[in-house]
Amino acid sequence: MLVCLILISLFSCSADRAQGQGISASENPIAVGKNVTLFSQNQVNTGAWLFNNNLVVIIFPGGAVTASNWTGRVVFNATTSALTVMSLGLGESGTYTLQDVGSSASQLVLSVQEPISGATMSANGTDLVEFNDTVALTCAVLTGTSLSFTWLNNTAEVTPGEYVHFSHDGSVLTLSKVTRYDEGPFRCNVTNGISQGITSSAQFNISYGPTNAAVSVSPPVHTHITGSDITLTCSAESKPPATIQWMLDGMNLNHSGALLELPMVAENHSGDYQCLLHNSVTSRFSSVSSMIRIMAPITAVAVNHTGGVAVAEVAFTLNCHVTGEAEVIYWIKNGNLVSADNTTIFDVENRTLTLNPVQLSDAGQYTCHAFNAVSNMTSSPYTLEVFYGPQTPVITGPSMALTGNQVLLNCSSSSHPPSVYSWHFNETKVADTSEYLTGPLALNMSETYTCTAFNNVTGKNSTAYHTLTVLAPVHMASVMAGGANPILNHTFNLTCETVGSVKSITWTKDGAPLYTDGNTSLSWNNSTLTFEPVLLSHNGNYTCNASNPLSSFTTENYTLNVIYGPGMPNVTSPNVTLEGSNVTLSCSASSYPLSQYTWSFNGTNVANTSMYETTALSTNMSGTYTCTARNTVTGYNTSAHTVLTVLEHIKYVHINVSVHPPVEGYAYMLMCNVSGPADHVLWQKNGEPLITDARITMSSDNQTVTFNELHRNDSGQYHCWAFNPVQHMLSPPHLLLVNFGPETPMVYGPPVAVEGQSVNFSCSAVSLPDSHFSWWHNITLVANSSMFVTPPLTLNMTGQYTCMARNPVSGKNVTRTLMLHVIEDIKSVKVQNDTIPIDGDNFTLTCVVDGPYTSIQWRKNGTELAANWSATNHSQYHMEENKLHFTPLTRYEDGTYECIASNLVGSHKSPAYELLVNYGPLSVTILGPELSKELFTVTIKCVADSRPESEYEWFLNDIPSSAVASSSVIQIPLLESNYTCKATNPVTNISMSRSKLITPFGSASALQSISHKYLVIISALIVSVQALFH
Repeated sequence: MLVCLILISLFSCSADRAQGQGISASENPIAVGKNVTLFSQNQVNTGAWLFNNNLVVIIFPGGAVTASNWTGRVVFNATTSALTVMSLGLGESGTYTLQDVGSSASQLVLSVQEPISGATMSANGTDLVEFNDTVALTCAVLTGTSLSFTWLNNTAEVTPGEYVHFSHDGSVLTLSKVTRYDEGPFRCNVTNGISQGITSSAQFNISYGPTNAAVSVSPPVHTHITGSDITLTCSAESKPPATIQWMLDGMNLNHSGALLELPMVAENHSGDYQCLLHNSVTSRFSSVSSMIRIMAPITAVAVNHTGGVAVAEVAFTLNCHVTGEAEVIYWIKNGNLVSADNTTIFDVENRTLTLNPVQLSDAGQYTCHAFNAVSNMTSSPYTLEVFYGPQTPVITGPSMALTGNQVLLNCSSSSHPPSVYSWHFNETKVADTSEYLTGPLALNMSETYTCTAFNNVTGKNSTAYHTLTVLAPVHMASVMAGGANPILNHTFNLTCETVGSVKSITWTKDGAPLYTDGNTSLSWNNSTLTFEPVLLSHNGNYTCNASNPLSSFTTENYTLNVIYGPGMPNVTSPNVTLEGSNVTLSCSASSYPLSQYTWSFNGTNVANTSMYETTALSTNMSGTYTCTARNTVTGYNTSAHTVLTVLEHIKYVHINVSVHPPVEGYAYMLMCNVSGPADHVLWQKNGEPLITDARITMSSDNQTVTFNELHRNDSGQYHCWAFNPVQHMLSPPHLLLVNFGPETPMVYGPPVAVEGQSVNFSCSAVSLPDSHFSWWHNITLVANSSMFVTPPLTLNMTGQYTCMARNPVSGKNVTRTLMLHVIEDIKSVKVQNDTIPIDGDNFTLTCVVDGPYTSIQWRKNGTELAANWSATNHSQYHMEENKLHFTPLTRYEDGTYECIASNLVGSHKSPAYELLVNYGPLSVTILGPELSKELFTVTIKCVADSRPESEYEWFLNDIPSSAVASSSVIQIPLLESNYTCKATNPVTNISMSRSKLITPFGSASALQSISHKYLVIISALIVSVQALFH
């Protein structure tokens, strides 16, 4: 019996921990009296069905037991774990739980409801007035539970608002201040998840209005023409329909009804038409009005003017006469709208158009356009003709004429109508036409001619004047010279002699106008041109032109040649020449006419021409040669001199050098050896002038170049030039090669080598000529070439290796030394440890090297470790010489380690060292219990996180002396006991314990692993439980 109570308590308590949602119902919600099946997603072998945490069915492997109060009302399906509840009552609504022993529970809330029947709706009124009345609708049912109410107005769902309220859980709908849209039909829809009921509809009769009153007019125009028919219609929203009365301008027309017809209207029918509406149920009134305007059409439009004709610059008025009412009048000129401006003025109604004053541009076709709301009309065109003039006449014709000719004078004036013309000469009328042709002109016909124009409409006249000058033609002119010959710096005159009426005389020189200056002047009438004095710049061709405005005469050219000279002769000849040559001496002097010439040598006449060519010259023909020039007209003569020097020839030029070879840093000389007269010497290097400085100097005559200290860049091709005024000669080239060096040698070879190797040494030095090389080991000669290859090295071959470079010309030698260290090779490298690697202890790895080395490098998993102290989240190490210290060692240092030993020649890597850190145990866990194969026993297992694997001991009830086993897995009786597992690491000597209370039926795993024979025993026990339920 006690076991049964424990099982019931177990299932009941498990329901409190239910979390799963793996149950579904065949129908939910469901009606009273129906059957429902609750399905489970998972099959349950051991557990229970509960209702509101009370047992319904206990489930065990192979069977199930139903609680006594559910017997005959439920059916349990052991295959699917489904539970069927039959003939449901309202009391079966609640939470159903399926508890799987050792696992979470699944729950479902089942709703059992009574179906709805007999849905009805009632209202507290049906005949209502808009905005005045409130109505309440009530929805009720005969049967049904868990009711939900939905209200419909026609097909739209009713929602709460300012004037819409729900009460009594939604069964009562109240409409405050009803409107015309609340007429319905209204229905109530009642539901509870398993059924629904819809009431019959309720319809309300709601009176409203009149509102939205309006008057429509046909035809729909702003203004109606007289004689037309007009219909007015009055409408409004109203229930029942409103009665209608009509009024005009506030006066009753004694007419009722929606239509008001006005046939053949006249202008006196215009006014404000108003319809009055009244609803006898709502007792409300409304009115609306419409303004009717009736107008007669325009029947005639004409344009006329006020006063006489339109005269320019005088005011003129046009009038628009309209028969009928005109609301708008505008004017058109030549198809364009006329707008007001400074000279165009309209009266207020645009009926009068005044042009003040009239402009010529105002002429054109004018029309007047008149409009009212029902018609428009345009006048016939009115042609405005503007009379004007005459304006000031314009006379065309020559202002000058020659005697004997006739002249045509023309007079014109802008005028409408055209003017009448008359001509007068010296107050005598000579013509009555616009044109006047004179007779043959005489000199006394020069005077003023007058033209008068007269307009017989405007009554105005205007006069213009024209002056005519009669001239005699110019028919002869010539230039004459006055006085003696035009001699330079003497006064000289030219005169222009003419015949005819000369108004102007002008002079030209060489075809260009002549302008006077400080040496030239003209007489008062330009007839005489005076040169004071005459100059050479006055030479040229002169003409004079005599003219009047109608004729002119130009003279023939007069050529002026000023007599002068001779000036100082200009002698051209060489100053120096070589013996045996011929020279030509040339003499010229500025003179007009040309001078006569003579040549003399040391006072002896040698030629009577301007050119003198000598015979073959000798050195005694050096001296002064004189040229004399004479002008036979002026009687003047002048002389000039030239000195001629006759020289011997240069025969040869070459370069002499110092006897010793040119060596860098020493003095050296180049000498230019010249045979013959040489005034100066020039030096070149590589085709360019030689530049001197403090190091490179020249003698006073430039014949010797001294290099006070030779540089290697002084090497090159040298020439010297010998010059005199008539000859120069270039020496053959001299190639200067400066010997230098050797400079400090460049030595190549390794500083360190391993014994047994051979190494190469090479040596080079800049030198001219090339150096001779030798190699020395310490003080021993080992090679006589620039290259030296050692034999296989031994340790005693460490030392200085010296290269000597020697220049055989300069005798200079230089050396350069290289130090070679011969060292032993590294034979082996390995990583070793002296202690066991334990987590938390200090630990050291040593790089053991056989052979000399200079540095040690450590790597972990192929990555180089930093050489200095490192402290991270998981590791802490430092390096000391060939050792890697971990302080302390942690299990994060697991990995593959290598050390690399390096010397001056190369590096050697150790074999990989695998570091596995021993640790733990860090934690101990007891797993189980699990039912074992032996009857009434279970197994438990102890697991520890440790390297290497821990050794285990088991104790019962925490008694150290009660050791029961020494393995990780043990088998124990099916009794409640407290077991302790102790795990010990044999390397770290660390121990850790864990205890666990073992309850054979206290876990899901125990129940789930119960074997068939145990279930037979439990089933026997459960049979006795049935007595408890019954």
